[in-house]
Amino acid sequence: MTPSLPALNALNFFMADVRDGLGPFLGVFLQDQGWAPGAIGLAMTLGGLAGVVATTPLGALVDATRAKRALVAIAAMAVIFACATNYLLPRMGVVVPTQMIAAIAAAAIGPALAGITLGLVGQAGFPHQLGRNEAWNHAGNATAAVLSGLLGWWLGIGAVFALMAAMAIASLIALAAIPARAINHEAARGAVGAPVPLRSLLASRPLLLLAGTLLLFHLANAAMLPLLGQAMVARGTAGDPSAYTAATVIVAQGAMIPMALLAAWMAERRGYRLVFILALLALPLRGALAGLVPHPAILLPVQLLDGVGAGLLGVAVPGLAARLLQGTGRINAGLGLVLTAQGIGAAFSALLGGMVAEALGYHAAFWVLGGVALAALLLWLAGGRILREAGA
Repeated sequence: MTPSLPALNALNFFMADVRDGLGPFLGVFLQDQGWAPGAIGLAMTLGGLAGVVATTPLGALVDATRAKRALVAIAAMAVIFACATNYLLPRMGVVVPTQMIAAIAAAAIGPALAGITLGLVGQAGFPHQLGRNEAWNHAGNATAAVLSGLLGWWLGIGAVFALMAAMAIASLIALAAIPARAINHEAARGAVGAPVPLRSLLASRPLLLLAGTLLLFHLANAAMLPLLGQAMVARGTAGDPSAYTAATVIVAQGAMIPMALLAAWMAERRGYRLVFILALLALPLRGALAGLVPHPAILLPVQLLDGVGAGLLGVAVPGLAARLLQGTGRINAGLGLVLTAQGIGAAFSALLGGMVAEALGYHAAFWVLGGVALAALLLWLAGGRILREAGA
């Protein structure tokens, strides 16, 4: 193993809690502060939109800069600042701008980590290392969720914020252990010499199909976990809110670890198209189950399905983008474009789910999100010929 790879694994482990910010804990925390579901969804949506706007330019920056490690460090510190401010001042006028800061910072982390990985292992080793990256990332999320649940139950939800800060410090130590000279910046962007014009990315039909599919997937997916926690809290069946929210994360993240390794194995042997089909199948089933069964025990199958979908896509999305854009010099900009579409879906998911939940109830919200997930699957299947021609 390349000496830098253990540090990269550690970086993915500790950065997991930082990159996602407070995740579902923010919704539960704001609900505990008296916020309505619609207001929570609006704040998350406005924050997410800021990240959406920044994602493609940040991907282009990753292609252009040799300071990829510094970019990750700055982003991690910005997320911690934003989350601490949310905890101290949970008001709409504060939460919205700080969520924007956190979303922009998180938007830089994904392409930067992909660029660092590609620069360390090259295109040939990329699928395998992506599986390891995602496995370590999900292990970090699961560990953080266990600790968050225990500390939240023992000390209150404020301990969740302190844990995130500690993991941020550990991620910076891991980042410093990756030597700058070990990163091949030409390999990291997918070409030697001048890159193709950015506008050429919009002419790539496979890339646009990937972006459209992910927009619909995350429009359906992003709100399901926060709404599951909020639904159980609202019904009074969740017990301790911090512990229940942590449990939803633990089950999903635990399932994502083997799914990430499976996705890397399948991609190396069968390509990425089948990986996507399996991931997209899981989400409509997840929405239907969450809408049908109000009992807290539904947590297990619903979040196992979340682990299947997210675990597979975490490897398949950057891997397929890198394969489609090899030779262009715009791999991370193209990944940024795809993540922009993904972010648009995720940003509006909180608003869609929150507004439907407030107007029609949580059951209806899960059914609506499940219908959107089915549309993502149908779009991907309809684009099969385009993907086969692109070697996906």
